[in-house]
Amino acid sequence: MTSTPTSTGPDKADQAAIAAVPARMVAAWREHDSKAFAGLFAENGTMILPGVFRQGRTAIEEFMAHAYQGPYKGTTVTGQPIEIKPLADGAVAVLTEGGVIAAGADGLDPADAIRASWILVKRDGEWVLAVYQNCPRDPA
Repeated sequence: MTSTPTSTGPDKADQAAIAAVPARMVAAWREHDSKAFAGLFAENGTMILPGVFRQGRTAIEEFMAHAYQGPYKGTTVTGQPIEIKPLADGAVAVLTEGGVIAAGADGLDPADAIRASWILVKRDGEWVLAVYQNCPRDPA
């Protein structure tokens, strides 16, 4: 038996696939795999971080390859969905909370905690990032 999407949002299989995207990002980051990280994005996807704006999978992959050798060297990330909002058929917003864990740290420093917005679209049967944006969780 398969479920079908309704006007209220994605079916259960899609909900699971959507919720798995943040975990796939955590896994790609853990391996410092810029190709896998960029592969989470649509070909024309956009990534916005504080001070960073990259458009297109290639530009995202290049940025992350350099970042994994520089400011993100030895880091890991954590993140959990806190809300999934259906936007339209084949489009959702996912809100997460997490952050970058410094190299050698046992856990997330509250100063490095973030909230993120993920706009996912379903392309060729796969949920991919159209837009990813994060910002500090707490005021400076």
